[in-house]
Amino acid sequence: MYMQEGKDNNMKNLKDKAFTYRLPMTSTPENLGMNWSKILTFGNKVILAGYYYNGRHENSYFGAVYEFTTRDHTCEGEIKLTAISDEFFEDDGNAMAWAMTH
Repeated sequence: MYMQEGKDNNMKNLKDKAFTYRLPMTSTPENLGMNWSKILTFGNKVILAGYYYNGRHENSYFGAVYEFTTRDHTCEGEIKLTAISDEFFEDDGNAMAWAMTH
């Protein structure tokens, strides 16, 4: 029971952050790339570096990770959001580096 509660809290946290950053929970690499300029297919993942104005002029980049849900790893393959960084980064490169490791 306790482990299920942890998973439920993690999913709620992910959905809350996705809503804040205007990230879709499911998409395709093509659609994601049309709305976000910094995405990269990385193995079975599509990683994203996004910018979110958080009231400061520095450390406003975040990383996000999507994973393919099928064997179709083309631009039209379905992907789902699996992680968003809890911290902000000083640039998109550091956000992308975070996403590569998650």
